[in-house]
Amino acid sequence: MTQGRPMRADARRNYERLLKVAAEAFAEHGENASLDDIAKRAGVGSGTLYRHFPTRRTLLEAAYVDRIEALGVRAGELARDLPPGEALMEWLYELAVATLQVRGMKALLSSAVTDESSAAAPPACGTVVKGAAARLVDAAQAEGSLRADVQPIEVLRLAHGVAMAAELAQGEAAEIRRYLRLLTEGLRVG
Repeated sequence: MTQGRPMRADARRNYERLLKVAAEAFAEHGENASLDDIAKRAGVGSGTLYRHFPTRRTLLEAAYVDRIEALGVRAGELARDLPPGEALMEWLYELAVATLQVRGMKALLSSAVTDESSAAAPPACGTVVKGAAARLVDAAQAEGSLRADVQPIEVLRLAHGVAMAAELAQGEAAEIRRYLRLLTEGLRVG
């Protein structure tokens, strides 16, 4: 969002309309939806789009920030309601499902797991997803249900791979659960 002074009412409307249209376009066409088409559908010029969102990544981030934050909240709910190992696996399942079902999320989640120190990873995605994974991994390790040598970024990368494997199998949720079970057998202690 534009930093500094508050937006004028018309600028705020343009911003909100761009976000709504962008989310629809990303849902229809994935992360590579035409930015010029998004601007046109929102009834603004390309300059207005780029003034609010200088890069495709910033637009993707803004369009999906609520969903990303919901994944972080969900990690806390699962941690509260389930044993640590089960909470981690359920959250990884929900993360993989979101990666497949919400076109455009794959790019955001992919950038969060590509490189731990990458400045290219979107702030909300990197912070929320990595933070949630770290909390769940730490709890599962403390419980003794997850190997101590496993890093949260490794778990995220493996879960991302599971989502991509499930996508090859037509994105079936049952396949995600099966692949996660196969994966977690190698991550368990003993």
